[in-house]
Amino acid sequence: MSSAVPQAKSQQTVTMIDNATGKKFEFPVMEGTVGPRVVDIRKFYAETGMFTYDPGFTSTAACESAVTYIDGDKGVLLHRGYSIKELAEKSDFLEVCYLLLHGELPNKPQKTEFVTTITRHTMVHEQILSFFSGFRRDSHPMAVMVGTVGALAAFYHDSLDIDDPKQRELAAHRMIAKVPTIAALAYKYSIGQPFMHPRNDLNFSENFLYMTFGIPSEPYKVNPVLARAMDRIFILHADHEQNASTSTVRLAGSSRANPFACISSGIASLWGRAHGGANEAVLDMLHQIGDKSRIPEFIARSKDKNDTFRLMGFGHRVYKNYDPRAEIMRKTCKEVLDELGIKDDPLLDIAVELEKIALQDPYFIEKKLYPNVDFYSGIILKAMGFPTSMFTVLFAVARTVGWVSQWKEMIEEPTQRIGRPRQLYTGTPERPFLPMDKRK
Repeated sequence: MSSAVPQAKSQQTVTMIDNATGKKFEFPVMEGTVGPRVVDIRKFYAETGMFTYDPGFTSTAACESAVTYIDGDKGVLLHRGYSIKELAEKSDFLEVCYLLLHGELPNKPQKTEFVTTITRHTMVHEQILSFFSGFRRDSHPMAVMVGTVGALAAFYHDSLDIDDPKQRELAAHRMIAKVPTIAALAYKYSIGQPFMHPRNDLNFSENFLYMTFGIPSEPYKVNPVLARAMDRIFILHADHEQNASTSTVRLAGSSRANPFACISSGIASLWGRAHGGANEAVLDMLHQIGDKSRIPEFIARSKDKNDTFRLMGFGHRVYKNYDPRAEIMRKTCKEVLDELGIKDDPLLDIAVELEKIALQDPYFIEKKLYPNVDFYSGIILKAMGFPTSMFTVLFAVARTVGWVSQWKEMIEEPTQRIGRPRQLYTGTPERPFLPMDKRK
């Protein structure tokens, strides 16, 4: 796998003046291939005796990476230099997986070998199937995913040595291949249907749909439109720079934890409604609106700062322009709805009308609250028959390759150190211990 592109420091520096002491401090500036310059503050505390304060790390570059680049103001998303639009329209998910892992698109022999490798790793150890009976039937599938993916370390001891490049690669292949199988098993268990073993004659997305919706009593025919939509959803969610779950994986990995534990930590982080659960929250919002006639009421509420209601699926933490993934997802949404002939689903009717109104409303246009990828993906997944509890699971299936790629890049970085953020302490200063009889 390609390591991060070395970033040379420019000749420029930034100067900070401490008004309390009058001292001046200079810090070097680093430049990437594209994007904002970065002030190198690694020696900030040593030289100034102070920490920087950045809740949420919104202005902090926590690592050096060559995997994914986002320009939120321009609505740009690149994987290894390739635009997400081109990858979604011209590529397939496993090809994007290869790109993220190795830094270049595969040639024909490399693609064939990679697809074969992933396909041959889709089965899970048979003993893992017994895990599911330990979960309640009504367990959230993400709870099952966190536990089961983390437990892979108990079965695959030959891919735990993070200092061995071959074992790192083997772990990467296993997770990309087995996480969708575990996701399908979690779904089957929740609805009481028999587990479906993977088939080597199907491609990645076809196989996932088969394991999820197939049953032993009759043959399952894969719908090519739905399989392509599923593949595109996976591509659009494959990686997204240093988001919460990716940062979690990197932080866990910095302690030299095994790769399966690191990916499990990413799944746990993704579970949050503000992150991977956003498309599930979109469907909850549509249920809350309930009828198209109530859309103006809820749009008015969303503009009221004193109202707790928020329109889910609009705007984005990073993108201050149209989410480039949303444009592709919108097109995919139309293809799926047309293929399935869905015209009278109440929730989908509300979603379509809400999108139409929001795109024309001056308030949303001014605030750049465009429909994001979560808005459309929730609609597509519901139309395809996935329950809302599976939405975040599908996100985890797609994002596994991004987590693995970022984890490998971090492990292979020569200057890698364990993550250790600091804090601005606002608690009680040191004080003497009081005996019980002197406490009020």
